[in-house]
Amino acid sequence: ILEGSKAFSKDLMKKYGIPTAAYETFDDPEKALEYIKTADYPIVLKADGLALGKGVLICNTLKEAQEGVRTIMEDKKFGDAGNRMVIEEFMTGREVSVLAFVDGKDIRIMSSAQDHKRAGDNDTGPNTGGMGTFSPSPFYTEEIDDYCKKYIYQATVDAMEKEGRPFQGVLFFGLMLTQDGPKVLEYNARFGDPEAQVVLPRMKNDMLEVVEACIDGTLDQIDLSFEDNAAVCVILASEGYPVSYEKGFEITGLNNFDEKDGYYCFHAGTKSEDGKIVTNGGRVLGVTAKGETLQDARANAYEAARWVHFDHQYMRNDIGKAIDEA
Repeated sequence: ILEGSKAFSKDLMKKYGIPTAAYETFDDPEKALEYIKTADYPIVLKADGLALGKGVLICNTLKEAQEGVRTIMEDKKFGDAGNRMVIEEFMTGREVSVLAFVDGKDIRIMSSAQDHKRAGDNDTGPNTGGMGTFSPSPFYTEEIDDYCKKYIYQATVDAMEKEGRPFQGVLFFGLMLTQDGPKVLEYNARFGDPEAQVVLPRMKNDMLEVVEACIDGTLDQIDLSFEDNAAVCVILASEGYPVSYEKGFEITGLNNFDEKDGYYCFHAGTKSEDGKIVTNGGRVLGVTAKGETLQDARANAYEAARWVHFDHQYMRNDIGKAIDEA
């Protein structure tokens, strides 16, 4: 429910004082249309339920917001996810993703990551499920980490326990680093994709031991540690993603990753057909590489992205470029 209902998670944060954007919840489109007439712009409209990461609309004008309310609540573009809707203030700042293991009462934070959601270079084009990531985020400082541990991470675990529904598993914190400090954008109750593809290769622990500690309630005995390096993931997508694209093209060069330490090729939209691997989705492969620094990891990831090929292949060329500004 932390991921499955935006209204539940926003109400939980309000009740327990966990920093997030100001908001209102609506299940009547007429009341939502009335509310947006007095709102400050830009504002954010969110379908309450699960909408494959696409049920969020950023509206810069009243006209856009009116169209957005109709899209979500009347036209039901996101299906039943749009029966209720959250309208919240638009926050500005750096986005950071932080994954964590939780056993119901204790929490262990994984290394930070940053995702690139837009389809095109320089954050242009439509939103996607993610075009690439890097870890750690240089914007996620020790000071920010201390603040989040005190006011967000453990506070969320404690809140769920107090509600009589303790959370066990992987909790994903989508954070916005605003001028007023870090605030929660959203929770996901799972590994983020492609965030996990840059975080897990850097984890030193045995994954099974950590997972069992989450199940057994013994996470307090685990010292979670990460390599002192960096990783970058570049998504190889089908041309036209996320709108429309063709499938069924053969992928060649996957064997170039064999025996290469620190290089990984994660399958997303692929399938096996007549002994060949072919494209079967919008995001096809996640090519990840490690390096001593973020710049090294970025260079390695783009080098590795050239090892594989399929027709109508597309990727962003600026994944991790923001690290040069840090």
